[in-house]
Amino acid sequence: FLPQTEEDYIPYPQRTLPLILLPQFGGYWIEGTNHDLGSSSTPEEPPPCPASQVKLEMNSIANIYRTHFLGKEHFNYYSVDSALGHLVFSVKYDVIGDQEHLRLLLRSKFKTYHDVIPISCLTEFPNVVQMAKLVCEEVNVDRFYPVLYPKASRLIVTFDEHVISNNFKFGVIYQKFAQTSEEELFGNNEESPAFAEFLEFLGETIELHDFKGFRGGLDVAHGQTGSESVYHNFHNKEIMFHVSTKLPYTEGDTQQLQRKRHIGNDIVAIVFQEENTPFVPDMIASNFLHAYIVVQVENACTDKVLYKVSVTARDDVPFFGPALPDPAVFKKSPEFHEFLLTKLINAEYSCCKAEKFAKLEERTRFALLETLYEELHVNSQSMIGLGGDDDKLENGGGGGSGFFEVLVNSRDDFFVICILSILYMRLELLHPKKCDIKV
Repeated sequence: FLPQTEEDYIPYPQRTLPLILLPQFGGYWIEGTNHDLGSSSTPEEPPPCPASQVKLEMNSIANIYRTHFLGKEHFNYYSVDSALGHLVFSVKYDVIGDQEHLRLLLRSKFKTYHDVIPISCLTEFPNVVQMAKLVCEEVNVDRFYPVLYPKASRLIVTFDEHVISNNFKFGVIYQKFAQTSEEELFGNNEESPAFAEFLEFLGETIELHDFKGFRGGLDVAHGQTGSESVYHNFHNKEIMFHVSTKLPYTEGDTQQLQRKRHIGNDIVAIVFQEENTPFVPDMIASNFLHAYIVVQVENACTDKVLYKVSVTARDDVPFFGPALPDPAVFKKSPEFHEFLLTKLINAEYSCCKAEKFAKLEERTRFALLETLYEELHVNSQSMIGLGGDDDKLENGGGGGSGFFEVLVNSRDDFFVICILSILYMRLELLHPKKCDIKV
């Protein structure tokens, strides 16, 4: 039926489309689907997000050695387990409150185990192998070897903190009305006032030439990745944004590979929408992009700017906070800035637990732990004069440059007694009931 006159026309309410549509065959989860602030002509203002809920996620285990061991009296050991691989074990005697404890930190190829055990709970003081079993029952080795290298702590803390990053790079994609393909998204050149306002909200626009901060893979010498970008220092974490409209545009290249080379290799990206056109996460073909935060603006460039937010990520990415409010609408404010950047960083941490990145981290961890083990072993052997030339060792030859070899060959009996006394006291700390060395 077609209306014959204007009077016959019946207006139908315009349907508001969601910010995100999930792909037809799944593979993604979504957060933040309600953006209705009320049906009145003057919608309610969104409530501010509680600051207590905006919390940066971090790998708490990675900081334990620096916090509790580094620069303090402790002992390090190493061994090899047939199932757990190379092991590096740190032991520290701690007094917490008025109780004595053992703080144990065991690194295997799979993970790092940490525990604090009251000594009063132990029937007898354990040896090192027994201590390792306290923190990980699967340990199956006959003995641990003491680390004797003076610079061992530097190597160990470097290994523990290899998972910590204070540098982040995120994509920012501008989606205009009715754009539903990757080619259209990466083909945008102009920045509307609303998008420019959002970029200014995200961070500072910086000149790339000779930029001294974290560059996120952008060229700061020859201008091959554009002349400017958006950067922000967030709680001592440096963030470089790969903005689609600021990366070089190549005439005749429908795929805009210069732009996709950077944004397609990010793990998390923001999609900015000025009008009501849904984003489908499989629009962009990328092996790396695992999460998108979609932001749609209302009342742009006024004193009543609102941002609707939805989040989507691949199915194997665990949920990450801070959780979106209901409805998921924010006023343009410092609180929303804090929320958004926290959500971006937490998204990247969470994406790293997805299968693709978790396997990559496993391989990296295995290689780094093997290297750490070898360095601790070789340098510890060298300290007692066993490293280096095998022929000299087999023939009983010289090469007596090890610390303990020099000590044993010393003619200063008083010096020898003093050093052995110190070693005895340290050994007694760990094995008071089994220490039968007489000085």
